[in-house]
Amino acid sequence: MGWKSKGGFKANSKSTVTKGWALLLCIGCFCAGMLFSDRMWNVPEAKDKTIARATGVKDERLELISEGCDPIGNDVKRELKDILGEVARTHNAVQTLDKKISNLEMELAATRAVQESIINGSPISGDLKIPEASGKRRYLMVVGINTAFSSRKRRDSVRATWMPQGGERKKLEDEKGIIMRFVIGHSATSGGILDRAIDAEDRKHGDFLRLEHVEGYLELSAKTKTYFATAAVLWDADFYVKVDDDVHVNIATLGATLARHRTKPRVYIGCMKSGPVLAQKGVRYHEPEYWKFGVEGNKYFRHATGQLYAISKDLASYISINQHVLHKYANEDVSLGSWFIGLDVEHIDDRSLCCGTADCEWKAQAGNVCVASFDWPCSGICKSVERMRDVHRRCGEGKNAL
Repeated sequence: MGWKSKGGFKANSKSTVTKGWALLLCIGCFCAGMLFSDRMWNVPEAKDKTIARATGVKDERLELISEGCDPIGNDVKRELKDILGEVARTHNAVQTLDKKISNLEMELAATRAVQESIINGSPISGDLKIPEASGKRRYLMVVGINTAFSSRKRRDSVRATWMPQGGERKKLEDEKGIIMRFVIGHSATSGGILDRAIDAEDRKHGDFLRLEHVEGYLELSAKTKTYFATAAVLWDADFYVKVDDDVHVNIATLGATLARHRTKPRVYIGCMKSGPVLAQKGVRYHEPEYWKFGVEGNKYFRHATGQLYAISKDLASYISINQHVLHKYANEDVSLGSWFIGLDVEHIDDRSLCCGTADCEWKAQAGNVCVASFDWPCSGICKSVERMRDVHRRCGEGKNAL
């Protein structure tokens, strides 16, 4: 009996102790769980708030940019605009300076020409004695009609058709800024019968430009160079034109054509070609310096055909200033083209400057009046003295065009 009671007491005591510890353990677990749960809920909330704030800032930033209110963007745009404006002003200043330099170089070339004529004892043209006259008036174009001592009838056929005479030519200069002159030099015998005949013709018509140049077929390149150099000194013009005296020209159409290129500083206008370099002696257009263009059979560089072409003021000034070092080839159109090799020159191929006499009529009827007309087989109008009036009647632009 006693043994049972003792044994039973020990069992109950152990059970009681175990339950107490279990209760304490449960309470501790509960507290730990509450603490852990609270921390788990608080941390994500803080992260969400941070993300929300960052997203809000980005949204506001995007909204400002989309509405054009980004202060940094506006400052950059204003700065870029100021830079572009400064570049434009600098560009205009450079252009103005280039023009002043070009004018000074022309005046210097004119002065040199007069001084050299005095030193060499050469006769001085009356126009060259007053080079300052070039700054009085700006013309649209100077048209130099290349002619020879033996071409009196050709000149008369031009005067009777497309070249205005007397008061009309003077009015053309004053109102339209178009200068027109027959271009010729002197004979090998200064003051001989040929020179006196030209002097008499000039007194009658007043339409010659006399060059300090000795005439000769093999001297056409030198004559072309002297013409542009002299014309650039005498007249301040946008363009300088060379045309042969057996070519028909519509002056108003020529002026309108050139005016379209008036803003271009260095322009070379004509019917561009690239013919073969002829090495064989005795043939027409033989090139003694053919070896400079490579092997036999090569072609020339692109250049304007010699019947009519035009160059801008800057190019004429370049020829005037550098005339003593510009090389002359046998053919004058090749020589002119060679002077522009290596320069920043725009070549304009305009086929209205080389219409055939058979084509110019129907083109005129269609409203596409040609600038110049001639026959390719003759390098001019075949029998121009007899046919110039007929070509003018069929292909002319009309009396009221000017």
